[in-house]
Amino acid sequence: MIPIFFKRISIKHFSFVYDKYPEIFKPLELTIVKSGIALSVKNYASVVIFATLIAYIASLITLTSLIAFSIIKMNIFLLILSIIFIPVLIAVVTFIFGIFYPAQRVAHRKKDIETNLPFAVAHMGSVAASGIPPSVIFKMLAKFKEYGVLADEFGKIVRNMETFGMDPMSAMREVSKRTPSEKFRQLLLGFVSTIEGGGDLKLYLKNAGEQALFTWRIKRQKYIQQLSAYAEFYTGILIAAPLFIIALFSVMNMIQPQLGGFGILDLMKMSIYLLVPIVNVGFVIFLEITQVEM
Repeated sequence: MIPIFFKRISIKHFSFVYDKYPEIFKPLELTIVKSGIALSVKNYASVVIFATLIAYIASLITLTSLIAFSIIKMNIFLLILSIIFIPVLIAVVTFIFGIFYPAQRVAHRKKDIETNLPFAVAHMGSVAASGIPPSVIFKMLAKFKEYGVLADEFGKIVRNMETFGMDPMSAMREVSKRTPSEKFRQLLLGFVSTIEGGGDLKLYLKNAGEQALFTWRIKRQKYIQQLSAYAEFYTGILIAAPLFIIALFSVMNMIQPQLGGFGILDLMKMSIYLLVPIVNVGFVIFLEITQVEM
């Protein structure tokens, strides 16, 4: 959450940058809409610019203070370079983060929606089978916070109908344009087409739910198979291999304590306390990136 006073200062004093260089922020136009950030592109750009300026000033003051109190000791040339370039680097990183943050939010929201979508569609199908109209279905699902971002998307449909006076078809079309998930967009457009074409909504939701759950099961089964392969890799590379290397180093230490100018015991300690933890952390990060939400 961005503090209100921060947004007000940003919009008041830095919106002129967007007016002067709109092409820099043009890629954000669609991303901001799909990210769920409650700011226009112009206002968001103003916030990013203000945050960049604050990052520059704060890093410059901090670095200058450290140098003034002799906490950092360098020759005068390196000090000048540090004062010039480090705050600039921090400001550039802040600006780049601000530019790419909406895209990261879009990816997160998309993943969250598509994780819960199969169960939400099945839920919609079971509710629709009892003859409840679409507007009521959306109200019900918007209250299920277990659906995460998907519940928010249903809430937007309800808001469009109750606050903006849209009919259900227009409300769904509007949300379909702004959702980060292509699967959810296709579901909403199919929902609209079925109703407007006089089709059987119950049958559509039933088929969509069965297809979504089937796809989810296949994806889950594939991921479980991948985990089996990862387990074998972990056992062979990250458990057996380090034990073999340590045993090898122990034997080599008794024969020749030096290897390429390095002590065998030093290499063994480096392997145990540095290499093995780094590889394990890397493996955990890999699992986190590739995991499938269940």
